[in-house]
Amino acid sequence: MSTEQAVYPDLKGKTVLISGGASGIGEFMVRAFAGQGAKVAFVDRAQGQGERLAALLSAQGHTVEFGHCDITDEIAYKAAIARFEYALGPITVLVNNAANDVRHTLEEVDSETFDKLIAVNLKHAFFAAKAVVPMMKRAGGGSIINLGSVGWMMASAGYPVYAASKAAAHGMTRALARELGPDRIRVNTLVPGWVMTEKQLTMWVDDAAKELISRSQCLPGSVLPEHIASMALFLASQASAMCSAQNFIVDGGWV
Repeated sequence: MSTEQAVYPDLKGKTVLISGGASGIGEFMVRAFAGQGAKVAFVDRAQGQGERLAALLSAQGHTVEFGHCDITDEIAYKAAIARFEYALGPITVLVNNAANDVRHTLEEVDSETFDKLIAVNLKHAFFAAKAVVPMMKRAGGGSIINLGSVGWMMASAGYPVYAASKAAAHGMTRALARELGPDRIRVNTLVPGWVMTEKQLTMWVDDAAKELISRSQCLPGSVLPEHIASMALFLASQASAMCSAQNFIVDGGWV
């Protein structure tokens, strides 16, 4: 990693669930929480990548469990969460990271595509929260971190259903923060800017994009996956004990 991680002693031994943890931002989150001594569970459709990451971190002495799972399959995801609780103990940190910002236009989205995009970008986060909240209540509190997006804040074109899903995630954060606050469960939205993941660099970051980023960010340089992971650690720890219902934007000062 190119940035040093702060150490949060209270994360040691906590059970953390991360969706979409086999690659990109999610992989860096898995590595970061494992490095804090947390017990990390993560799910992903990419079975080979997930198994390799779990094996690597386990060989380094970390407690990591991978579940090959399609998060849009509510029953399968709920079963995976139950297995993680049995293996690692009650989940008190949930990071709803998984999403797919596949490009699409108004004209090409039919009802079935719409439902699929909502499922992968919003629905799973709601039902994952529903599954872990009873564990958090029994444990006396917890932290739910929903991944948002600056895309809809910037009125970006090219993914209207994705943008709608991410805007809804912000609303869900605030509603759940109010509902779950009395049980000391904090709910926040972690909002990445344009993060230089392998996927982004391969598919969309060309010279024009680099110029746009340089012009738009207040800070020079790239927003990297480890910057997002660092914020996730803060939001999961008691360092953010009185933070809830908020947006924590990590975008180099773009929006």
